[in-house]
Amino acid sequence: MQMTRRQALTLVAATVATPALSAPRRISLRPEAVETTVVGRRLPMLAFNGQVPGPEIRLRQGNAAHIRLDNGLDDGALVHWHGLRVPNRMDGVNVLTQDVVIPGESFDYRFDVPVAGTYWYHSHYLSYEQVSRGLFGAFIVEERDPPEVDHDITVQLFDMLLDADGQPDDSFDPSQFATAGRLGNVKLAILSRDRVRLGDRLRLRFINPSIDRIYRLELSGLDGRIVALDGMPLEAPQALGPIVLAPGQRCDVIADVTGDVTLRDTYYGADDLLGRIALDGERPRSRADIPRLPANRVAQPGRPAAVAMLDLQGGAGAPAHPGTGTWALNDTSGLPAEPLLSVRRGTTVRIEIVNQTNFPHVMHLHGHHFYEITQKGQFGPKRDSTLLAEGETRSIIAVLDNPGRWMLHCHMLSHQADGMATWLAVS
Repeated sequence: MQMTRRQALTLVAATVATPALSAPRRISLRPEAVETTVVGRRLPMLAFNGQVPGPEIRLRQGNAAHIRLDNGLDDGALVHWHGLRVPNRMDGVNVLTQDVVIPGESFDYRFDVPVAGTYWYHSHYLSYEQVSRGLFGAFIVEERDPPEVDHDITVQLFDMLLDADGQPDDSFDPSQFATAGRLGNVKLAILSRDRVRLGDRLRLRFINPSIDRIYRLELSGLDGRIVALDGMPLEAPQALGPIVLAPGQRCDVIADVTGDVTLRDTYYGADDLLGRIALDGERPRSRADIPRLPANRVAQPGRPAAVAMLDLQGGAGAPAHPGTGTWALNDTSGLPAEPLLSVRRGTTVRIEIVNQTNFPHVMHLHGHHFYEITQKGQFGPKRDSTLLAEGETRSIIAVLDNPGRWMLHCHMLSHQADGMATWLAVS
């Protein structure tokens, strides 16, 4: 009998209190085991409100949310609001922010959404297992003055590992946790709309909730620009070329339809069709330029008052490290007793990330966005997750202005589960 991933890797929890917000929009999310159709097959999955992905949450910028998690699983549950600037006790992270919600119990997440953009939500308890089985969904915060488009389409990239019988493969393979991760043998793009007119102007919100897979999206049938990364508008929209999305990352595109729209993945040397948007009619193409999204009001960095080094270690073919897991950050596997940085609210910090491993990693910071620093020392785009190739070094600069204990981890969830996690403290 093979060991399951849950038996192989376990996580623990801590405590939380909740605040009250006025006039929130009330939403219910119930994770439960279901049988549903995915990739053309009836499969046993985990789902929010009976569907995979979970229901899309849409709020207008400046609104408040009251989201009740009602645990219908036979296991613990937590929800993390990926990329959203929420109070620390609402962040949904065991160990750092709250107790795991036990079966049959509920928890109320309450927060406002002052920053527009494309975000998502997902399980943050046994997440390498629960997310891979379907516990994720889109969270869209619409601008107060959104750009004019004909259709606003959410695209979620998903892969699954199926066994020889075409069922979810729950076996534990240690090699998956020591290499590029648990990559599925079936992958697809789940679109909120699959028919448009020739000449329509689209806003496409790409989200990668796959637990370990990196995609390189090649789009055809579109003429447009990349307007946002990880929910944050670009100061200058970029040319629409191949889009690399690591787990957890997002990208917004505004483009005009010039033909049948296809989405292909060409990462890892592949050339796989993920999805298609078919043509159904025609309209005159807009003569207006692709607009720049309105900027989000976020703190601007000053001179860094604190600097930290973060060494990514471990995995197949790498030197040994003192950590207890396959992977480690600064010689420690899992959350250390002391934070990587402990600073006062509003401090600008610089983190030098060095990937000493033979595999790519995507480092995600909770509760904040940061600037990627280019090789020329200039500020790149604002993101909440940064992808590093094997052997690569990157600096990020962040204003830590959201108080609490914030996780910083590899969002290749197999790597996080076996060691790649640390945290920052903001007082």
